[in-house]
Amino acid sequence: MDSREQVGPRVVWAVVESGIGPLLLAASRDGLVNVVFHATDAVRERAVERLASRLGSEPVEAPGSPLLAEAIRQVEAYLAGERRDFDLPLDWSLISGFNREVLRELASGVPYGTVVGYGDLAGRVGQPGAAQAVGMAMGSNPLPVVVPCHRVVESDGGIGGFGGGLETKRRLLALEGVLPEPLF
Repeated sequence: MDSREQVGPRVVWAVVESGIGPLLLAASRDGLVNVVFHATDAVRERAVERLASRLGSEPVEAPGSPLLAEAIRQVEAYLAGERRDFDLPLDWSLISGFNREVLRELASGVPYGTVVGYGDLAGRVGQPGAAQAVGMAMGSNPLPVVVPCHRVVESDGGIGGFGGGLETKRRLLALEGVLPEPLF
């Protein structure tokens, strides 16, 4: 057994029930590494397989893990309207290059209750013509909700796309006061 195995698994995960459906949260020793929407059995299985493939070790279901405890607490508080910002270590190992640069700018530069256009976000990272590439970066965001890709919208006022589904995006924007609460 190597020394890393003695201190526990490299990646742990748990499913958290929420008002936007079940979320899978996964963490490594470096921080929260993945958030997956609609974590039903089939989605969960694919997400765990993808994590194993990308990170080189089998993730372990461990809802009580200290690696996940604070992330779960903060995500639940955010979704309950009790928290506006996340203060978590993030493991960026699932994303690199331009996509990582855009997501880091999003995480640090687009606060709760505000939105930014795809083109505006591209300009913030020095690529003003890269609105479509920003859209691709949002679609590949391994840490939605915590890295708030739901805050990126179309410049003409459209809501844009969202990996968690447009209804989930609307609900997150309503939670932050950007859109009115759905009537039903």
